[in-house]
Amino acid sequence: MKQMLLPCALIATLVGGLIADARPASAAECYADYKAKQDSPLRLHYGVAQIGGACSKPAAKAEIASRLSAEGWTLLNVMSVFGPEGLAQRKADAGPYYLRF
Repeated sequence: MKQMLLPCALIATLVGGLIADARPASAAECYADYKAKQDSPLRLHYGVAQIGGACSKPAAKAEIASRLSAEGWTLLNVMSVFGPEGLAQRKADAGPYYLRF
């Protein structure tokens, strides 16, 4: 019986380690697309930004708003948060604001 428990415990430890290692990697790759504006004269842009904190709209709003305000922009809306699989389809639309802020 003890001989059966050792391989099972080893497998459970290895699988648990692999799952734990996978979580931080995917959480680190979070992006958001947003709309922003500047006044006098009115300028608008659509952009894509990488998010370093939690991968959620509220976290993205706080992080992007701070980055934009440092450059004189005001965040209007975070449209969505997504992983790296959504980058290619948004690159052309974001133009010079693709991963700028």
